[in-house]
Amino acid sequence: MADRKEKLFSEFPPVTTEKWMEKVTVDLKGADFEKKLVWKTNEGFKVKPFYRLEDLEGLKTTDALPGEFPYLRGTKTSNNEWLVRQEIKVENPAEANAKALDILNKGIDSLTFRIKAKDLNAGYLEALLKDICAACVELNFATCPSHVLDLAGLLTAYYRKHGYDLSQLKGSIRYDYIGTMLTRGKEKGDAAATAKALVECTADLPGYRVVDVTPLLLNNAGAYISQELGYALAWGNEYLNMLTEAGVPAAVAARKMTFNFGISSNYFLEIAKFRAARLLWADIVAAYAPDDKEAAKMHIHAETSTFNLTLFDAYVNLLRTQTEAMSAALAGVDSMTVVPFDKAYEAPGDFSERLARNQQLLLKEESHFDKVVDPAAGSYYIENLTVSIAKQAWALFLAVEEEGGFYAAVKAGKVQAAVGESNKARHTAVAKRREVLLGTNQYPNFNEKSEGKQPVEPGCCCKHDDCLPDLPTLDFHRAATEFEALRLETEASGKRPKAFMLTIGNLAMRQARAQYSCNFLACAGYEVIDNLGFPTVEEGVEAAVKAGADMVVICSSDDEYGQYAIPAYEALAGRAMFVVAGAPACMDRLKAAGIEHFIHVRVNVLDTLREFNKLLIKK
Repeated sequence: MADRKEKLFSEFPPVTTEKWMEKVTVDLKGADFEKKLVWKTNEGFKVKPFYRLEDLEGLKTTDALPGEFPYLRGTKTSNNEWLVRQEIKVENPAEANAKALDILNKGIDSLTFRIKAKDLNAGYLEALLKDICAACVELNFATCPSHVLDLAGLLTAYYRKHGYDLSQLKGSIRYDYIGTMLTRGKEKGDAAATAKALVECTADLPGYRVVDVTPLLLNNAGAYISQELGYALAWGNEYLNMLTEAGVPAAVAARKMTFNFGISSNYFLEIAKFRAARLLWADIVAAYAPDDKEAAKMHIHAETSTFNLTLFDAYVNLLRTQTEAMSAALAGVDSMTVVPFDKAYEAPGDFSERLARNQQLLLKEESHFDKVVDPAAGSYYIENLTVSIAKQAWALFLAVEEEGGFYAAVKAGKVQAAVGESNKARHTAVAKRREVLLGTNQYPNFNEKSEGKQPVEPGCCCKHDDCLPDLPTLDFHRAATEFEALRLETEASGKRPKAFMLTIGNLAMRQARAQYSCNFLACAGYEVIDNLGFPTVEEGVEAAVKAGADMVVICSSDDEYGQYAIPAYEALAGRAMFVVAGAPACMDRLKAAGIEHFIHVRVNVLDTLREFNKLLIKK
């Protein structure tokens, strides 16, 4: 075997970076390397088109081993096992119990019960947890923040009554004071006193974490990856500082905290994010408790994003959540929730929940993602991404700390404003197709109908007057919201505009532009009629009128628009909207002749389609 390896290396000698760059320069034919091949991420750093062994030189990320401080390569040493979690919203404890027992037999090993505070009592917990072995499954609980102490006391009493070894139980009671500020704009109770009391109440439950940091909220509000991580670090540090000032030892406080991250569809950057998160958090905890390296382990729960879920072509959501789950699994998270594909427009049912569970089970049982610790280690690309994201996130963390900490930033609305700007920028990018939502703003299902589906609007569930926010809150409108509203508007009008492709001239260009135009217009739910080509514009216009077209899109090459566009426009004579597919050099001359509408890669797709709707279905 050694001889074969030596022979292989001799037959394929190493190629230097200089040689690669020489080849790239030749292939670019004079084009600028930076503009053509270097990607500037939304996080603000640049990514090269290729990385080499020398790019690892000086990176400390390659020094550590799995399970070793600062845990960049994970907290696990023998495998990459994670817990598959599903949330149950409890309306009736007996029904929730039956559902929990059912899904525990279908691969779930971590449960979250979302409980109504008014129902809390010992009998309620007895019914909810009947026949569930708390020692065999991770149990997590969420309720109204003002009742978490009641829940902690009842839960501890329940475990003692049933003879459990409290030191062996795993789970959480979710308490995130700042998360409530971000979502509801409210401050209720004393954060430090409640958090300290929770830590003390669950002292006999060392495996129970009771202080939550929830950057998932930022992810679902459209934050960029470095923002999510940077604010998560500041968020966690705020709680750590708060608890230590209240008299809780730093190591104890750190062990009682968990981080609930979101997962976006940026596959490699997400892998790097989780690796960087463990590294940076370990350094923060070490500053408080330098002698307790175990306390510096970041406990991570990950949940797929809702920001990029779509109502139309909803099964594409399965592709999004699958790649998200893959990146989190490879990055070594402790537990994970895959959001059901239909959550954007209805309460998930048995079918979508089963698919969501099975997405993780496939990664384990079929792809064996749970077998190898930190498989990304040593990747020239991912190691460099890890360092770049860590630098960006750390810079944001320091900026927040210098301005008074995360609580002060949320209280002043600075975090909400910054994430809101990212949300706005990403919606604009979706509107211009710089960020693609397959099936929504690019390559839509041409003939799909909503069939009564309506988007689930974000907002407070209790609808009480006292829920009016006192502070700015995050905006959780999904990236697809505006395109969906546009398409639903078209559908609700009862008039589905018909767009006719008048293809003429250069074969390659007319086909390319017809395909582009069909995809462009179908995003608004229009009926599109493509054609192979017409010998004259008069024949094309005649066919369009005969087909009952509301819009005629001329598709040709830029050079030929000067020949075909004006005669076609004049032949149509106002019997339908006339659109040119492209931005030819003769555009000013075409506009002077009365042609108003052009579609091409530089237009705002959403704004253009909104204008078309005003003209076609709102007459």
